[in-house]
Amino acid sequence: MADESLTRVKYLAFDIFGTVMDLTGSLTGPVEESLAAHGSRMPGEALYADWRDRQRIEQYQDTLLMLGHSGYLETCRRAFVYCLKKHNVSYADEAVREFMEAYKGLQPFDDAIEGLRMLSERYRLVALSNGEQWYLEELLGNNVPITFDAIISVDQVGAFKPSPGIYRKAVQRLGCEPGEIMMVAAHSFDILGAQACGFRAAYVDRYGLPTEVSEYQPDIIVDDFVELASKLLK
Repeated sequence: MADESLTRVKYLAFDIFGTVMDLTGSLTGPVEESLAAHGSRMPGEALYADWRDRQRIEQYQDTLLMLGHSGYLETCRRAFVYCLKKHNVSYADEAVREFMEAYKGLQPFDDAIEGLRMLSERYRLVALSNGEQWYLEELLGNNVPITFDAIISVDQVGAFKPSPGIYRKAVQRLGCEPGEIMMVAAHSFDILGAQACGFRAAYVDRYGLPTEVSEYQPDIIVDDFVELASKLLK
């Protein structure tokens, strides 16, 4: 291992949406089809970019308002409706419900599958995700040909990442010390939340975005899972 200080790591906790699963590649096509069906000529990529940004706001609001945890899929639906309204796209509630079925078809990044296989030779793999428990089990079971040693949903704490409860729940569930877990994510806010709770962290820089302006910085920064495996398995 390149960094001797990481030798305590036994568990790799993976963000799922946007890190393991290719949201852009899986959803841009269905967004384009939905827009066309609603008579809009707006490019799917343009609305999708707005939608992803709005999803994060919906999740933060859901946690901060403390009115009850809505769940990942519901906040995604709300964000989609918000963006349709923002861009003056007419829609029907039933059409939105049908569109949300696209989430069953999310596919993983190719490098994620290759890297997970390599990393499973040394580490225990954990899905640590904003998704609902039932949805994660169904999605990973059907679409990811890798077995995770544990699947931990924010459902168990009722707040989205980076709320500290989910990271602490992972420590409790796994029965280990925080420093024995490395968070692997393509979202720097997830890295920040995990490190603030004592995790080690690997930032998969899929989107060319900076890390947070914080004293907490990733232990490792890589472009993809294969590079991560090459660094951790040295």
